[in-house]
Amino acid sequence: MTGVNGPVEDLTERRLVVVTGASSGIGMAAAVQLACRGDRVVLVGRDPARLQAAAVRVRENSGERPELFRADFAVLDDVRRLAERLRDAYDRIDVLANNAGAIALQPLTTVDGFEMSIQANHLAPFLLTNLLADRVGRIVVTASGAHRFGALDPDDLNKPLRDYRPMGAYGTSKQANILFTAEAARRWPDVAAYSFHPGVVRTRFANDSRLVAFGMRFMPFRSPEKGAETLVWLAKQERSRLINGGYYVDRRPRRPLRKAADPQLAARLWAASAKAVGIGE
Repeated sequence: MTGVNGPVEDLTERRLVVVTGASSGIGMAAAVQLACRGDRVVLVGRDPARLQAAAVRVRENSGERPELFRADFAVLDDVRRLAERLRDAYDRIDVLANNAGAIALQPLTTVDGFEMSIQANHLAPFLLTNLLADRVGRIVVTASGAHRFGALDPDDLNKPLRDYRPMGAYGTSKQANILFTAEAARRWPDVAAYSFHPGVVRTRFANDSRLVAFGMRFMPFRSPEKGAETLVWLAKQERSRLINGGYYVDRRPRRPLRKAADPQLAARLWAASAKAVGIGE
């Protein structure tokens, strides 16, 4: 169906949508919008209190009572347990929205031995998606235009820890998001996969740093609701209207920078990530 301004959403199906990072920001906004459009939403978050508050927000806006799962993406065993619980609960996940993310303002190493940003933003969703791949129909990944700051080296995923720069580490993880999405589309042709840039969104990232919070006052930022629009759109559009493995900005396909569009680098990243999280390619 085509409207005056182009293709419109496919609202004909009630789908099961799992949203990670759903306790605040873009994830919570997307969950509210999806629930209001008739989807059954599942919220995944790290903090139980904020997860419960997000559930109240979804219920107040949509009348739907979402299901909740707690997991900390800085702990890969948490991700493995989350995958087991989701597999036990659902035979089919129509959309997996890999939205959880973090920016570390100082060099941090997780209990699994990885730089925080690359684990929370890439390795954890990579692992979760692989463990659920046989049940997922569509993957939507929250990437970022910050991939321009990335300097990914699949042979050394902890490279950002040396001469640490927060935006460099974050950008590297976002570069990985885009490469992962494209490679997932190539390896799993039956699973639709899309990544997107939400714009500069005021989120809880700024709460951890006065410098970041001060800087964001002078940046053109969007509300979480505006930032979530492309996620929701990608979750609802018919596959025939989208480019599998594509990167989107404001509901339009965009070509990412070359370093995030290199198929050989994407294949190397997949192999390195599989080894890092302990699964086969």
